[in-house]
Amino acid sequence: MVSSMAKRSPLGRGFDSLIPKEIDQSILEEDKHRVQKILISDIKPNPAQPRREFDQTALGELSKSIEHHGVLQPIVVVRDKNGYLIVAGERRWRAARDAGLKELPAIVRSLQELERIELSLIENIQRVDLSPLEQAMAVYQLQQQFSLALDEIAEKLGKAPSTVSNLTRLLELPESAREALKASKISEGHARAILALRGSPAKQSELLHSILNNGWTVRQAEQFAVAAKRGLSTSKAKGRTATETELTRRISRKLGADVKIKHTAKGGQLIIGFKDEVHLAKLTEKLRNTSE
Repeated sequence: MVSSMAKRSPLGRGFDSLIPKEIDQSILEEDKHRVQKILISDIKPNPAQPRREFDQTALGELSKSIEHHGVLQPIVVVRDKNGYLIVAGERRWRAARDAGLKELPAIVRSLQELERIELSLIENIQRVDLSPLEQAMAVYQLQQQFSLALDEIAEKLGKAPSTVSNLTRLLELPESAREALKASKISEGHARAILALRGSPAKQSELLHSILNNGWTVRQAEQFAVAAKRGLSTSKAKGRTATETELTRRISRKLGADVKIKHTAKGGQLIIGFKDEVHLAKLTEKLRNTSE
C-alpha cells in the first residue's frame, strides 16, 4: 500500500509472524518475482466486485501519493479475453488512473491458482490449532486478496458473520495486546475488553497491565472497560472491578464467611459464600439478628 495509507492499515510490526506457515506464500502481493507492468487501459474492474462506492476524498489522497511515490504495492489480476480483470487493488487502479499513470505493477494469476489459494486460506482458518490472531490474519488476507465481504467469508467458513467480524477486530489491538494474545497471556475475551477502549491508548495499556499483573478475569476486564467508558478515572474504574474491598473484609469478619462484591452495568451484588447447609443456617441467623 502506498505510504499515505500506511497509517490506516490495522497491521502493525511483527505481523509476518502471524501468517500461518502452511499458507502458500505466493499469495503475498510483495512477491516481486511475479510483478508485471500492465497498461492501465488493459485493466478493467471485476463486475462481481461487491464494493461499488469509493470514498472520493481518500481516493484523491491516494492519487496524490501515487503521483509522488508511484504504486508501491502491485494489484492482483486475472486474464480475460479483453485484457485483465482486477481481483484486488481496484482503489489503487482508480487512483493511478486519476494520477495519469499509463502502466501499473500487477501480479497475474490464473483462476485455478486463485481457487487453490482461497481454499488454502479457508482450510487454515478452520484449523482447530490456529490462534485467534492467525485466524484474523487469514480472514484479512481473504478480504485483501479476493475483495470478499465479511458475509461472504463467513458463509465460506460456515461461521456467523458476527464471529468473523469479531475476529478481524483483533487486528486493531495495540501491538502490546496483540503480542500478549499471541503468547496466550490474555484470552480473546480479555482482548475484546481492551478493544472496547479504542480511542484511549492509556486506558488500554492500564487494562492490559492489570490483566497481566493482577490476574484479572474477563469479567473484571469488562467491568473496568465499562467504568472507563463512563468517564471514571483509572483508580475509580479499578475500584469497580474489585471483588474484595475493605468493606467486604469487615463484613466477612463479622459474619465469618467469604464476602465479595460483583459490579454490574446497573449497581451490583453483594455475594456471601457458605460452606454447607449448617453454615448457611448460621449466616441466616446472624443476618436476622443484625436486621432486628
